[in-house]
Amino acid sequence: MTNEARKILVTGAGSGLGLRFSIELAKRGHRVIGAVHLHSQMNCLEEAAKEAGVTVSVIKADITDPVDRAYLARHDVDILVNNAGIGEGGALADMPMPVLRRQFEVNYFATMEVSHPFIRRFAERKRGRIVFISSIAGVITGPFTGAYCASKHALETSARSLRNELKDLGVSVACINPGPYETGFNDRMVEAHKNWYCPEESLVSHEDLEFTKPQIDPDRDISEMVDVILDDHSKARNVSPKEIIPEIRKMQDKEWD
Repeated sequence: MTNEARKILVTGAGSGLGLRFSIELAKRGHRVIGAVHLHSQMNCLEEAAKEAGVTVSVIKADITDPVDRAYLARHDVDILVNNAGIGEGGALADMPMPVLRRQFEVNYFATMEVSHPFIRRFAERKRGRIVFISSIAGVITGPFTGAYCASKHALETSARSLRNELKDLGVSVACINPGPYETGFNDRMVEAHKNWYCPEESLVSHEDLEFTKPQIDPDRDISEMVDVILDDHSKARNVSPKEIIPEIRKMQDKEWD
């Protein structure tokens, strides 16, 4: 890890972990560009930065918009943090295909399209870092989260391929795999099925569906995750918080039974 100030682009910086990453990186003296999905989120990030006594350059960029992606690509940075993402909850057996496609379009295809110009630029200069904010859902899966988990599994395996392909070109790649932090994301994902769920036509009941796992204070492990963002020699997979790793490994082992 280097202590020199670097220029860092964070997507999905308008709320949740992305906002917190942006503030913590700025606190450490880095020049942060926070890209938010909606114009209304610009004030949220600007106010958070002001309250923290730091400066964050806030821009509006929807990663699924080709024009916005081109705008992102014009920013010359040292680190790209791919944090933007959505969660489409609901049973895969009932989920409409357009909803499943939207899940992949945001979390996988758009994320990869954002990354490509930076990958090429970093490879040309023999220096740069790409960090994908995956999830523990990129490692394990469960009912009613299949679409989200599938998109994160795709992101996870692509990040590993890129890591191996680019290591000799001076470009480092890693994933951060957050657990269930209480940012509102998990609750919104569970409720997402309400836009399309029809009890009379669905195979699987979605009644009383809720996120039942204990959720973690979203501020608790931000410093640890930012350490990973800045560490060119981090592991490929970085689960946070670390105490849930044994549980995840047990769940993975059961897949072999």
